[in-house]
Amino acid sequence: MSVLFSELLIPGWAEGEGAMIGLDAVTGTYGSDQAFSLPCHTSNPEIFFSDKSDEIAYAKSLCSACPVKKECLQGALSRKEPCGIWGGELFEDGVVIAAKRLPGRPRLNQEVVTSELIDEKVLVATA
Repeated sequence: MSVLFSELLIPGWAEGEGAMIGLDAVTGTYGSDQAFSLPCHTSNPEIFFSDKSDEIAYAKSLCSACPVKKECLQGALSRKEPCGIWGGELFEDGVVIAAKRLPGRPRLNQEVVTSELIDEKVLVATA
């Protein structure tokens, strides 16, 4: 059985009532034919953990035809995967998110900025 490093950080991760679903339960063992026919095993693994929106979309498209997509998503939810594409969904901090936030400062909402400037000019003009 293969064990991920993240699974080693959680004692008893696969035991008891709150057991998490390990990757071996989803993809099969690495000696099986199923494991080597899955898109995530035959593609560059870096695209499943990319910050680039085009690579994220490509990784999600690879998952769309995967035979274990549903099981992969359930497993990732149970493990609270910290990042990456799992079961065709984008994860960050253990939850599914719609899109990654791009690096840098967020754009200012121009409508809000413009209305604030107009309000300031009106206040200055009336004072």
